Amino acid sequence: MSDGKLVGIVLVSHSAQVAASVAELAKGLVGGGVEVPVAPAGGTAGGELGTSAELIAAAAASVDRGAGVAVLTDLGSAVLTVKALLAEGDELPADTRLVDAPFVEGAVAAVVTAATGADLATVEAAATEAYSYRKV
Repeated sequence: MSDGKLVGIVLVSHSAQVAASVAELAKGLVGGGVEVPVAPAGGTAGGELGTSAELIAAAAASVDRGAGVAVLTDLGSAVLTVKALLAEGDELPADTRLVDAPFVEGAVAAVVTAATGADLATVEAAATEAYSYRKV
């Protein structure tokens, strides 16, 4: 990273609490004083379970530092909502990517990798690689 910009991370969950907790966990595991721009986008604007295009777009705008935005999602309609926003073309910052990764492990990998100053492709690869993390 030669320009000092960090990749932003958006965590989209059907639950505001889950999105916020995963963001807190991922940021907490970075350590070392690097403040990766991470924003949760959970639930609906009314505080219900679900997804909100408006909350996702606002979260993406809030973490955009010019190095791209990686969006990780939990379940089906969250994926569909992000895909719809990407298809619109003007709702999300330029160079926003939907990352195919497990939500918790992928979020941690994305944030830790972004903290190193890695580019968007490297952050996406680290998050995607989280699918291979074995627990037994």
